[in-house]
Amino acid sequence: MTLSASPMAADRRTVVIYSGGMDSYTVLHRALREGLDVHALSFDYGQRHARELEVAERVCRELGVPHQVVDIRAIHGLIDNSALTDASRAMPEGDYGEENLSATVVPNRNMILLALAIAKAVNIGAGRVDYGAHGGDHVLYPDCRPEFVEAMNAVAGIANFEAVEIHAPYLRATKAQILADGLAMGLDYGKTWTCYVGERLACGRCGSCRERLAAFAAQGVSDPIAYAEGVA
Repeated sequence: MTLSASPMAADRRTVVIYSGGMDSYTVLHRALREGLDVHALSFDYGQRHARELEVAERVCRELGVPHQVVDIRAIHGLIDNSALTDASRAMPEGDYGEENLSATVVPNRNMILLALAIAKAVNIGAGRVDYGAHGGDHVLYPDCRPEFVEAMNAVAGIANFEAVEIHAPYLRATKAQILADGLAMGLDYGKTWTCYVGERLACGRCGSCRERLAAFAAQGVSDPIAYAEGVA
């Protein structure tokens, strides 16, 4: 049975691409604060840091938000040329930079995830897809840049009979600005996972951890998650 919705209902419903990380956690709560009917969508694409999916499931259960984890590991062989999807490759360490972290680019990831999220939105009669691309990712990740989001938004408007808006509220914000917004909302970032390594404790050395730690330092607050021994 095809699920339809009135234009007014579609305006109040959104699909949030929710990884379990800081950015999407904040985007999820922004959408809830807007009073939207939120449907969270997570993806298992064979990422080394699949622990983020466990965190996402737990948060959605606590919030009572409908949550679907989509298993797309069948495409792993198409996107395994990345340190995030190939456990045999060393995870680059240090601050984000083109020289040492280009190995973490997953080919065409956001286009794939957005395409599936748009399909979900059309299927349930949602008028919007939210995702957490932000300014700090622009140097390394082409599919987080404004040009990409604008192009995908144009495609989402014509790819189906029902137009879907791509909403990236932090597209030009830094990680520290996202954190500041979330802290102002009273969010608990102990309920997020950022580390690319995905072990029991965050490594504190990968670019994702270092950017997270820098954001907390910029806000003058301590990160509530546990890090491996020796990490400040």
